[in-house]
Amino acid sequence: MKHNKTVWLILSAIIMLLLPWTAVTFIKGDNGMAVCFILFFGVNPIYSVIAGAFAGRNSRQMWYLPVVSAVLYLAGTWLFFDMGETAFILYAGFYLVLGIAAMLISMFIYAIYR
Repeated sequence: MKHNKTVWLILSAIIMLLLPWTAVTFIKGDNGMAVCFILFFGVNPIYSVIAGAFAGRNSRQMWYLPVVSAVLYLAGTWLFFDMGETAFILYAGFYLVLGIAAMLISMFIYAIYR
């Protein structure tokens, strides 16, 4: 089970840290803004729900996964965009709520059908 924890942490780092860096570094102008919108409104929320659903299957050991994803998102956006921007705190909070809600729903469903 330890291997799954490592895989999910690496995947969180790639999606929440590496993707914003690549958007800022390699995609310039309006195209970079479009990619950031896709990340912020598409990829990151979907990943937060998927990670939360996975964490709900084993919530005693994986409860931190939605938190880590939100913190990595905040660190990545502050590093690569604008340090201290409050809008990114709201996005991170939204991703955290999505992840925790998915985890709770997954816990409930897993408890019923176990």
